[in-house]
Amino acid sequence: MRLLAMDEVLSSLSETQRSRLRHARVGIAGAGGLGSNVAMMLARSGVGTLLVIDGDRVEPSNLNRQHYFPVHVGRLKVEALAEQLLALNPGMNVETHAVWLDRTNIAPLLAGAELWIEALDGPETKALFATCALSAAKPVICASGMGGVGGFAMKRRLMGGMTVVGDFRSDVAELPPLAPRVMQCAAMQADAALEWLLTGTMKELL
Repeated sequence: MRLLAMDEVLSSLSETQRSRLRHARVGIAGAGGLGSNVAMMLARSGVGTLLVIDGDRVEPSNLNRQHYFPVHVGRLKVEALAEQLLALNPGMNVETHAVWLDRTNIAPLLAGAELWIEALDGPETKALFATCALSAAKPVICASGMGGVGGFAMKRRLMGGMTVVGDFRSDVAELPPLAPRVMQCAAMQADAALEWLLTGTMKELL
């Protein structure tokens, strides 16, 4: 089987754009429904290095929305995700940290990427990570509201120096997180990341 070069896969982009993406370093805090899907989209888009952080293991209940398969159940998410990313693009770099984020380790890890995707579960950890990223002058793309089905229209807003995507209303604690809306939110995070990498800015989408 012939291995495809990303220049072939991304032939619709200019060489300048491909080079920018190839040399980009994007961090993803959390490898669940948002993070795993964002990672696959950025890999398909030619991002050269992904730094993925998550201390969790794949559970059967994750398979309804996360980029894992039954064979991955029980494995560390970062290891299972790295395996899939490298199968898709063997030429990319995937750096993994199987740790839980807290006040003691966020700051040192932030230095490893130029742009961050916040894809965490708990509201306290989400807020802590976003605050630390802003303090370190790292662009961060957060998510808020993706539960249920049907639901409210998703938007992209600039809020206090960070970018936030989602419907800003639904709560996954009350409405089930299912693949369509979780992946929609992940796609909006990946799109915002690519816009920043290729243009140096992110616009609101209301």
